[in-house]
Amino acid sequence: MRVDWRTSASLVGTVLKSLTIPLVAMVLVAVWYGEQVEPFAIPAAVTFAAGLGLERFDRGDLGLREAYLMVAVTWLAIAFVGALPFVIAGEGALAQPINAMFEATSGITTTGATVIESFDAHGRTIHLWRATLQWLGGLGILVLAVAVLSQISVGGAQLMETETQTENVTKLTPRIEETARLLGAIYLGLTALMVVTLLGLRAVGLAPNVGIYEAVAHAFTAISTAGFSPEPLSIGAYSPAVQWATIPFMFVGATNFVLLYFLLKGDFGRLRDSEEFRFYLGVVLGLSALTAGFLITDQQFQGIEPVARHALFQVVSIVTTTGYATVDFDLWSPAAKHMLFLGMFVGGMAGSTTCSIKALRWLVVVKSFRRDLFTEVHPDAIRPVRVSGRVVDEETIRDIYGYVLLSLIIFAVFTVFIITDTTRSATVVGEFDAMGAAASTFLNIGPAFGAAGPYGTYNVFPETTKVAMIVLMWVGRIEIIPVLVLLTPAYWRS
Repeated sequence: MRVDWRTSASLVGTVLKSLTIPLVAMVLVAVWYGEQVEPFAIPAAVTFAAGLGLERFDRGDLGLREAYLMVAVTWLAIAFVGALPFVIAGEGALAQPINAMFEATSGITTTGATVIESFDAHGRTIHLWRATLQWLGGLGILVLAVAVLSQISVGGAQLMETETQTENVTKLTPRIEETARLLGAIYLGLTALMVVTLLGLRAVGLAPNVGIYEAVAHAFTAISTAGFSPEPLSIGAYSPAVQWATIPFMFVGATNFVLLYFLLKGDFGRLRDSEEFRFYLGVVLGLSALTAGFLITDQQFQGIEPVARHALFQVVSIVTTTGYATVDFDLWSPAAKHMLFLGMFVGGMAGSTTCSIKALRWLVVVKSFRRDLFTEVHPDAIRPVRVSGRVVDEETIRDIYGYVLLSLIIFAVFTVFIITDTTRSATVVGEFDAMGAAASTFLNIGPAFGAAGPYGTYNVFPETTKVAMIVLMWVGRIEIIPVLVLLTPAYWRS
């Protein structure tokens, strides 16, 4: 049967209609702060009308074909709506349509790359809208990871069920709607907990420059592993206590929410037995130790505490694809920066808000490679790959190898494109900086190196490069496969 695009369009309409709620909330915030309300009131009206119109299409059953289309179009549609307030506000670099689309796409894909040059040029409501886009993007990808992407991404459902010891990962509760609400409640609870934590630090005098606005903005962007901050110095603008407090929330945001669900129910055994969690934790601690060693060797900081704090914070921030910064790590030694560069390709756990290739795929790659080495020595041996005690089927392993290879190829090609396009436009970008920018946007990390470093801006790139980055952020966030499927003629013809 042909794809039922009407069903996909109707569901996109429902999403757009729901998007009017945060837009109206921003109107109230703008009134509170005495700022412009038009940048949010106008998009709210337009979005509600567009959503209502699309929702009128006949809605059938959501099959895999319709899911591919719905996932791909939804992210683009929300990014377009998210860009409207920036353009209507007409402030700073975000007044330009391409820049506005870049910022909105970076927000909804939880990338965290920014084109803002002067943070003071934008009001508090605009900065809170940036944070809200990221919070919505984290919530959306979390629900889709379990309800939709687990079925259409490479090895998704089989691996999620294997790693969480769950028979059907999309049915933690009898109805998928209840599952979505359950995961949303955990997500909201973690967000509220971080707000309370930051305000608690303020109450005891450890976070003097943190108010309710700062607490909400950073809770929105930490739990979503996204990284936008209203401060040009990111988390570096706050005390060491705030920096230490932010680390566990980034880490938890990149942890499988299905495991968190069972953890909240008192089932600690699933987390203990999760090989993916141990692998994820091991990567974070290993990279942090190596980075700290390089910082000590290079005498970047005086004292053990600053070294440990900055090394752990930056590694967690990069591995979880959050993209916060406590210092300008672009000034670190090449060895320390390369640790962060390697961390870009890891990602957190499947079934979380994180991006990149993800720890679970790397775990399967490592285990299957070790298995292949063993069978080279013992050719008659039958040794299946197991994750958390369960066998991963060979088709899933092949798909994961293909996905990882495809991701690396896209990264390499995109790096060449950035170097070529910036050379054409007489923009000076080094090879390592181009690699960092390619990895950071495609894998949805945020900050990179050079001009696009943690305290820099992506506005230095030519418009053609920024358009390519918009596309790659979108492709990377929905994990490549849905986009490739839509580009397949058979998807539309048969």
